[in-house]
Amino acid sequence: MMLDDRARQLLKTLIERYIAEGQPVGSRALSRISGLELSPATIRNVMADLEEMGFVASPHTSAGRVPTPRGYRLFVDSLLTAMPLEQQQTQIMQGQLQIGDPARAMQSAAQLLSSLSQFAGVVLTPRRASSFKHVEFVRLSERRVLLIIVTPEGDVQNRVLMTDAAYSQSQLVEAANILNEHYAGLSFGDARTRLHGELRQLGADITQLLQAAVQAGSDAQAESEPVVISGERNLLGLSDLATDMAKLRRMFDLFDHKTRLIQLLDVSIGAHGVQIYIGGESQTVPLDDLSMVVAPYEVDGKVVGTLGVIGPTRMAYERVIPIVDITAKLLSNALSQT
Repeated sequence: MMLDDRARQLLKTLIERYIAEGQPVGSRALSRISGLELSPATIRNVMADLEEMGFVASPHTSAGRVPTPRGYRLFVDSLLTAMPLEQQQTQIMQGQLQIGDPARAMQSAAQLLSSLSQFAGVVLTPRRASSFKHVEFVRLSERRVLLIIVTPEGDVQNRVLMTDAAYSQSQLVEAANILNEHYAGLSFGDARTRLHGELRQLGADITQLLQAAVQAGSDAQAESEPVVISGERNLLGLSDLATDMAKLRRMFDLFDHKTRLIQLLDVSIGAHGVQIYIGGESQTVPLDDLSMVVAPYEVDGKVVGTLGVIGPTRMAYERVIPIVDITAKLLSNALSQT
């Protein structure tokens, strides 16, 4: 149902006031702050129409009204004016994300999103390749060997192996050459299976080292963190959630059991630009009082993950949207330069 300009202006004013103060907004307040020369009685009639259309609701404890998820959706889609970040703020953000290590850059992005929004910052990391491109062994001591794994994407992972035998550096080079020449491009699981049947002719010590290496490589990739979270405890202080223990438990279940969170972030991996998911309007966000503002990020022009802010439905979207948008662009630039 189409709204006329008067109804849209009143809805916009009501939502902005509610976001700022967290209290139901009455007709007299709207009459004062809307900029429209309307009597409280006229405003009450418009509010009744908006309530009938599902854009606002009346809490039992107050004569004022609050936005519904449908009202927020109209607000963010057509009434909102985002506030661009100042150039100085963008430069500070860029400096914090200019980090050579991709894992640290993504951790910094999550922390940046959290600190700027005062809510939870989340980054869905690129899916780890199950295969390896190159490995090296470095002798640390008589029975300690550093395994260096390079993925097809150029990520580097290190594991320390405790060995039963003492290996010379020439033996370590031989073992690395075997893996790189015959098994590069395979998953560590496939390499382990092939090793079992193909290396009987090698010495037992070398075979043992190779088997330990592929097991360690498999473990390293299984342990990689699929999603980075920062500031989830900021949500504890939100009045919208803090008074309801059931809501708090469901919220922290979302962060503790990351499969659901990954599914939420996966929704936007194919999207263009910032997407906003408002709790209660669909099954995307599991809590009525939570919203997500998310955007994809890229490496060398290819979308590899998403990042964003999880906060209350009553958040300052005009401020959070540019924070998420700029962070996604800056992280894309940083990762493409590593």
